[in-house]
Amino acid sequence: MNSNLQTESVAKALAALNNKEVIAYPTEAVFGVGCDPDSEIAVMRLLELKQRPVEKGLILIAADYEQLKPYIDDSALSESQRAAVFSKWPGPVTFVFPARASTPRWLTGRFDSLAVRVTDHPLVASLCQTYGKPLVSTSANLTGQPPCRTTEEVIAQFGEAFPVVMGETGGRLNPSEIRDALTGELFRQG
Repeated sequence: MNSNLQTESVAKALAALNNKEVIAYPTEAVFGVGCDPDSEIAVMRLLELKQRPVEKGLILIAADYEQLKPYIDDSALSESQRAAVFSKWPGPVTFVFPARASTPRWLTGRFDSLAVRVTDHPLVASLCQTYGKPLVSTSANLTGQPPCRTTEEVIAQFGEAFPVVMGETGGRLNPSEIRDALTGELFRQG
């Protein structure tokens, strides 16, 4: 991959995020679409694009745990529960945490919890680090279509003008595993 193209695509993605737009980027298994989690306008654009009801809630993907703390109730976890989560991060495991009371409903949906992940994909970790916060993350695909695994598939489904961070996925076949941070219960096999 041409590093100039990648650098240019990251710059365009950051500008789009700052403009409350939805972007696509590679994750561990598939491309994700995401936006600024603090912008109701951006999240509503993402939900409309995906035809996803707000009640389902969303996942946040981050460069590190500190980026997630404004959205989750870290105090609800014991040291051993936190250690169990940290043993899987960074990596392709999403954990459902109790949400802070201040976390917007456009992120939590009908739940009092929030699904979050510290990624081990270097490109999206760098994107979150540069942006200074986590991104909403859901699979890059239109309703009824398979999740995109390449930049070309994203462009085919979303169009030439859609902001895409150029790069490769992490090569995993399955989407991230989802577990309860408090109990360890498996919600989705990875």
